[in-house]
Amino acid sequence: QVQLVESGGGLVQAGGSLRLSCAASGRTFRRYAMGWFRQAPGKEREFVAATTWTGANTYYADSVKGRFTISRDAAKNTVYLQMNSLKPEDTAVYYCAADLYYTASSLREDGKYDYWGQGTQVTVSS
Repeated sequence: QVQLVESGGGLVQAGGSLRLSCAASGRTFRRYAMGWFRQAPGKEREFVAATTWTGANTYYADSVKGRFTISRDAAKNTVYLQMNSLKPEDTAVYYCAADLYYTASSLREDGKYDYWGQGTQVTVSS
């Protein structure tokens, strides 16, 4: 069993930065790949970024590539999403998720994840 709690969301002006954190509990957390997804009002949830359980491989949606960075700290059981050069279209509820059995392609599919956090709101003003 893995429990996930996101934090770090808020209101920021366009061009600003935020760092989201996802704190995980559970002895087997280190074996899970971790992903970030987001859902804007009236839209489907979409993939943002993911990292394998070692952290050696990372994946990004084209819309955030070069602006967002996913990382994990195994000692702290925490995954981060550093978001720079934020745009109004980045406004959404951001969710972290954990996936034990994954492939490079499945990490982009929200239906493949086993556990989800409650989400944190990110609002980017223009």
